[in-house]
Amino acid sequence: MALIRWEPVAELNTIQNEMNRLFNTFFDQPAQNGRGNGTTRRWLPAMDIVETTDHYLLRADLPGLADGDVNVQMEDNVLTISGERKAERDEQHEGYHRLERGFGSFSRSLTLPDGIDPDRIEAHFDRGVLEIDIPKPEQRKPRTVQVKLGGSANLETIESSESGVSDQVPALA
Repeated sequence: MALIRWEPVAELNTIQNEMNRLFNTFFDQPAQNGRGNGTTRRWLPAMDIVETTDHYLLRADLPGLADGDVNVQMEDNVLTISGERKAERDEQHEGYHRLERGFGSFSRSLTLPDGIDPDRIEAHFDRGVLEIDIPKPEQRKPRTVQVKLGGSANLETIESSESGVSDQVPALA
């Protein structure tokens, strides 16, 4: 009989993976497949969002899709990626088949910050990966207003967060 070293961290990892699987199957309602004798998993593509100093970069894994199968829309600061991966039907009556890949339509929506210009958003689809480059909005520059104190020679500056316009305003006496 061989001795096996017990590793509690590995056991915790296994428990976490099983709990994740349990909750994923509980909240991801399976749909009936075409034959009515089993279920298939709903498909939801994985996405990454990276923020840099001047833009956001969104990457979505969409294996098996062509660029015409994916729709990217922006409305009211909400970016929506949708599409459909169709099931591949292989009718074979002998043997046992196990289908683990999910199929079906999907839709993912992200709320973007105010001020994003939809005309500057660029999307590229290459080898099953959708990349969307979203430039950040221009930061509002402080507005400088010069106020005359007493006489016309003394000017004091007041800054505001509106546009980058500098105004001279006569001071109230």
